[in-house]
Amino acid sequence: MAAPLIHPNWARPPIGITEGYSLEITAKDVAALREAAPLIPADTPVAITFLPGEEAHARVAAAVAVRELGFEPMPHFSARRIVSHDEFESYLAAVAREAEVRRCFIVAGDPPEPQGPFFDTSALIATGAFERAGIKAIGVGGHPEGHPVMSRQQCWDVLECKLADIERRGMAPLVVTQFGFDPDAFLAWLKEARLRGIDTPVRIGIPGPAGIKTLLRFAARCGVGASASVMMKYGASITNLLGSAGPDRLVDAYAANLGEEHGRVRLHFYPFGGIGRTIRWIVDYNELHG
Repeated sequence: MAAPLIHPNWARPPIGITEGYSLEITAKDVAALREAAPLIPADTPVAITFLPGEEAHARVAAAVAVRELGFEPMPHFSARRIVSHDEFESYLAAVAREAEVRRCFIVAGDPPEPQGPFFDTSALIATGAFERAGIKAIGVGGHPEGHPVMSRQQCWDVLECKLADIERRGMAPLVVTQFGFDPDAFLAWLKEARLRGIDTPVRIGIPGPAGIKTLLRFAARCGVGASASVMMKYGASITNLLGSAGPDRLVDAYAANLGEEHGRVRLHFYPFGGIGRTIRWIVDYNELHG
């Protein structure tokens, strides 16, 4: 019952591996999204990041633009970057009112110490503000390759607690993972999640096509495993930093190996090489694979 609240196409298995994908943008990417819009399926979920130093009105305007283009805005809320309850609830009210937002994604954020009253995403959920604003679904992060300050068991415990809390509050939970280059690690994590009784829909993070330097820079910033052997499996060489790489092998691996034991899964694209380049890659991949 909860999956259609996340997106209508969760009610049935995807026809192809990229069907029902979602995208991530910043407020600065609206022009690029508008240019690529004719190639993007209607109602595609588009996450809007919560960057440091960015004005709230820019994120609200981005959410409005996403809605006007016929897509589903899903703004981020970065708990430790929110300086007050008023900032949190006013931003939430603005996107709900002006962009008809009904789905959000919450992260703790990079600062080691909170800049306001919220230490983590559980503190945001506990306010009750999301359900009061009419939010129907909330996405939380998944960590297939581990977390820098939590043990693997702590990661599972925290995830299960948040998913249960979201459901208790009458909303549908969704897990969105960080991007990664190693499909084996992600497939094993998905299988373990299902064995633990977590049947929540999951979006697997996919890096869009980009220069290898760019991919490695984002990997280092986000704590993503990018050893020489993992990158070779992905189809890139860290000794050739002048090259570029797309996620062909990675997506092929998911297409070939995702099964019923992995539960409901869709892809979430991080367009490090740009929105247009990522969308063109998806279109080309679909044409190549029928």
